[in-house]
Amino acid sequence: MKENKKMEKAKAENFDWPNLGFNYYDLPYSFHAEYKDGKWDEGKLTSDSTIKMSEAANVLHYGQEAFEGLKAYRRKDGGLNLFRPDMNAKRLHNSAERLLMAPFPEDRFVEAVKMVVKANQNFVPPYGSGATLYIRPFIIGTGEVIGVHPADKFQFHILVTPVGPYYKGGMKPTEYVTSPYDRAAHGGTGQSKVSGNYAASLLPGSLAHKNGYSDVVYLDPRLHENIEELGGANFFGITKDGKFKTPKSPSILPSITKKSLLQIADSFGMEPEETTISIYDLDQFSEAGAMGTAAVISPVGSITHNGNKHVFYSETEVGPYTQKLYDRLSGIQDGDQKGPDGWQVDVPLK
Repeated sequence: MKENKKMEKAKAENFDWPNLGFNYYDLPYSFHAEYKDGKWDEGKLTSDSTIKMSEAANVLHYGQEAFEGLKAYRRKDGGLNLFRPDMNAKRLHNSAERLLMAPFPEDRFVEAVKMVVKANQNFVPPYGSGATLYIRPFIIGTGEVIGVHPADKFQFHILVTPVGPYYKGGMKPTEYVTSPYDRAAHGGTGQSKVSGNYAASLLPGSLAHKNGYSDVVYLDPRLHENIEELGGANFFGITKDGKFKTPKSPSILPSITKKSLLQIADSFGMEPEETTISIYDLDQFSEAGAMGTAAVISPVGSITHNGNKHVFYSETEVGPYTQKLYDRLSGIQDGDQKGPDGWQVDVPLK
C-alpha cells in the first residue's frame, strides 16, 4: 500500500504551470503536529497525506476546525517568498481561540510553513507562470466527544498544492449577484476562518453559479442592505474621485490582502477607508473588485441586486486603479518590488 501511495504522488515535471486550475494535488510532504496532555509535540514532515482520528472526534460532530490560506511565490532569481505569514499565524491563533482550540504557537507556525515549502520546493511554479504554491494550514479537534464540549486533543497539519487563478477568468471582470442567505451571524464566527462559515456558503454559491454568476455578494445579516463580503473574498470599491473603500463589519473576515491593500492604497494617495457600503449606493464607485489570498485581486464587472444590474468600469476590461493596485501587490509578492518591512519573507532553500 505504501509503495502504491508513493507512486500516486504528484511529479513536478507533469504540471502545465501556466494552465493550472485551483485544485488539490497530493505532493510528497506535509507537516503534522499533535496536541495532547496540554501541549503540542515537536511536529514533523510526513509523506502521509491522510488524517487519522476517532469516529467520535469533535471535528466530525461539532465542527472544531480552523484553517488558513497563504502562498509561496517563485522569484525571478529562483528563490521563494512568503507574503506576511506572521499575519496568518496570528489569525489562526485568533480563530482557534474563538472555537476553544489550543492555538499552534505563532513562531512555530511560520517555521513549519517554511519547512514544508522547502521540502516541496520543486512544486513551486516557475516565475512568470501566473501560478503559485498554495499553503493550507489547519487545526482540528480530534479528542473524542459525545456531549457538546471542546476537545482535549488537536491536530495541526499543513498541506501544499500548486494552483492557478482562483477565478477562471483571472484578471477579467466577472458578474456577481446578491444572496438572500447570510454568510455569518452578526455576533457569530464571521471574523474567524472556520470551516462552518464555508459550509454554509456552498448552497448560495452553487445557486449563483447555476445562474451564470461568478459568485455571490453577502449583505449584512441584520438589515440585508450593506455589503459584507463576496463569496470567496473581500470587496472593495474605487470611488469616482479615486478613493479606496471596503466594508467594515464585525462579521467580516479580517483579510490579510485587504489590510495590505489598505496600506498600498494609502501610499497611492487613495484615502483608504473601511466603512459601511450600501448595496443601494453602488453609483459612487467607478471600479470594484474582489481581494483575498486565493483571489489576489479580481475585478468585479457587475453586481445584480433584486434583478437590477449595476455595471462598474467595464464588463470586459480592468479599471486603471484596480490594475495599479494589482501590479503593486503582485510585484511585492513575486519579489519584483520591495515591500514594507516584514511583508516579504524568504524561504531558505539550503
